[in-house]
This record gives sequence, structure tokens and C-alpha cells, in this order.
Amino acid sequence: MTPPATASQTAGPYWHLIEFPEWADLLRPNGPNAAIAGERITLEGTVTDGDGAPCADVMVEIWQADPEGSYEGAFHGYGRCATDKAGRFRFVTLRPGPVRAEGNAFQAPHIAISLFARGLLKQLITRLYFAGEPLNEQDPILAAIPSGRRGTVIAQRAADGAWHLDIRLQGDGETVFFEV
Repeated sequence: MTPPATASQTAGPYWHLIEFPEWADLLRPNGPNAAIAGERITLEGTVTDGDGAPCADVMVEIWQADPEGSYEGAFHGYGRCATDKAGRFRFVTLRPGPVRAEGNAFQAPHIAISLFARGLLKQLITRLYFAGEPLNEQDPILAAIPSGRRGTVIAQRAADGAWHLDIRLQGDGETVFFEV
């Protein structure tokens, strides 16, 4: 006899059970990346819903290459943090290098982002690209996004030097999300 199926569940609100605040600092002292050289950067942004209201209690994960564009080296390119009550997230990491693509091409430096939240049956996946990066013009993934929507995945340099990308879950200005 087959056991009864379990009901489908949305993600959350259990982040307090799995979130470790130190995971948002990929360069923390005595951490796996403490001795790796590269340009230190801060990534920050706000997650909002379709009405523009901040989304607290979202888990944001990042995955990235090292400054040389490799996923194979000693750099531990994974981070995780929860949004605060104002929907804000913040990571400290190294700026990734260009990642080799098919043939002799390169993908522009980017960071993969996954979002887990209440009301989502599976995570949402997007990318963060850096404004002003020359390789953005030839990146095959970025080129596949309609030009009018590319800005939703391109982080801007803030006055304080941090890279800022707001993520909108739906509605006008919705961030581009990728199917996996």
C-alpha cells in the first residue's frame, strides 16, 4: 500500500533554525576565505513584493566564482542571510572574475542569487551583474534578457562603495528570474 501523499508546503518561516548570520560575511576572520586575495565588496539590497512593500523573513543565498572566475579553487563562494524587517540583505565577499563560457567566450562577472520565502513553493533564482562591466555586453545570459528588463539584474555602485541591487518579486519592475 502506498502511504498518503503529504500536502505541499510553502517555504518558511523557519529561517531562525538554519540561518547563521556569519554566513553573510564570506570574508569573516578565520573563515575559509580569510586569506584569499581579491577586491573586497559589499552587496546589499531590498526585497519587495508586488506592491513595493518590504519582504521580511526572506532567505537570500548567493553562489559565485572566485576573483579568477573559477568555481574549483579554494574560495568558498556560498553565502546566506535573512532579510531584516525592512526587507534588506547584505553580504561581504570578493568580486568574482569572468567565468569561462562555451568556446573562448566569457560570462561577465556575476553572482547567482536564490530567494526562499513564505508563499513560494520553490526558490526564485536570478543573477546580479555589475554596472559598468565591459563583459556585460557579450554575456550570453544577460543578452537573453530583453533590454528593457536587464536593469533588474544589474547592481549599481552606491555612494558608500557598496553594490546595490533591489529585488522585486512581482509587478511593475519585477526582477528577472530564471527557470531551472
